[in-house]
Amino acid sequence: MKKAKFSAFLSTMIVCFIFWLLLTGQIVSIFKGEASIEVLIAGILASIIISLFSARFFIHEKAFYLFNPLKILCLLFYSIFIFGWELIKANIDMAFRALKPGKLKINPGIVKVPTKLKSEYGLSMLANSITLTPGTITMDIVDQGDETFLYIHWINVTVTDENEAGEAIKGTLEKWVRRIWK
Repeated sequence: MKKAKFSAFLSTMIVCFIFWLLLTGQIVSIFKGEASIEVLIAGILASIIISLFSARFFIHEKAFYLFNPLKILCLLFYSIFIFGWELIKANIDMAFRALKPGKLKINPGIVKVPTKLKSEYGLSMLANSITLTPGTITMDIVDQGDETFLYIHWINVTVTDENEAGEAIKGTLEKWVRRIWK
């Protein structure tokens, strides 16, 4: 196995094993000293098998990029506070729309939103974050020359200018995703 392929395999295996520990609840058991050796071995084997087949699809360059403690802290902060807050705001907005059907304010449309992100991972994270917040769906990511645009279906188009729509939809999400993925 070449060095780059082995790095991709190893980093994918580590991430898979961490998810295995989280999903099975073994992460807490490890700290208590009560981990089940059978579950840990099964997790290692499953992580190896999954990594053998999927590492080449997930890791394209810099296999251990996200293992930087600062990047992990930014990712956790983004996931809990930044994205969490945007998710709460969007859910409250959609709840009010659903609970007051007589005063339903919708003006659906598709807006073209510019983004400064260039990383595939960053673009995917931003697009998925936008899609996971109720009221918006990222439909496409398009490169046009030096610029990248997201086409987003928005339940209530309030502005049609690309930059203003981008600020209304992306908020602080893009800034934090850029800190994680550059």
